[in-house]
Amino acid sequence: MPIREIERRTGLSRNTIRKYLRAGTVEPRFKVPDRPSKLDPFAEKLAGWLRIEAGRSRKQRRTVKQMHADLVALGFDGSYGRVAAFARSWKADRQRDAQTSGRGTFVPLVFQPGEAFQFDRSEDWAIIAGKQTKLQVAHTKLSHSRAFIVRAYLLQTHEMLFDALTQAFRVLGGVPQRGIFDNLWTPPAAR
Repeated sequence: MPIREIERRTGLSRNTIRKYLRAGTVEPRFKVPDRPSKLDPFAEKLAGWLRIEAGRSRKQRRTVKQMHADLVALGFDGSYGRVAAFARSWKADRQRDAQTSGRGTFVPLVFQPGEAFQFDRSEDWAIIAGKQTKLQVAHTKLSHSRAFIVRAYLLQTHEMLFDALTQAFRVLGGVPQRGIFDNLWTPPAAR
């Protein structure tokens, strides 16, 4: 591959590309020296706070900005950006641990033909007769084959649900043994 093409794809300068080609390395590796951070003496305290906040509901959690202010009160003289970077890294490590420990593991669902269907709804906009109109959209999907049908309605009523399911089962060729409804709701007309 020409150096010009490598430059276009990677965004590196030609001199840098030539340097790595002469060295015979596949990926550029930059040695980052270990430097002490102003946050090091406060890292354990901040990690404890992050652990506590992760257990709280979203509205009760302190923000990273508030934690930075609390660290400043304890004598930390570093920047907010350093605290935010630590928090991002801590959250990423926690997510990685959850995925590898089995708690966050995804287990694919397997369904037999005709066993189940899934129903969901959403809202969308369309131009009808030159006028922007809000539509209520019903989604019905067979769990085994993933075959689906989508129907749009003007109103979100019980009739929408019944008609969407009736038409879906007619088109899809039968009624499965059970239904999985996501996001159940009480239509406005029934309230």
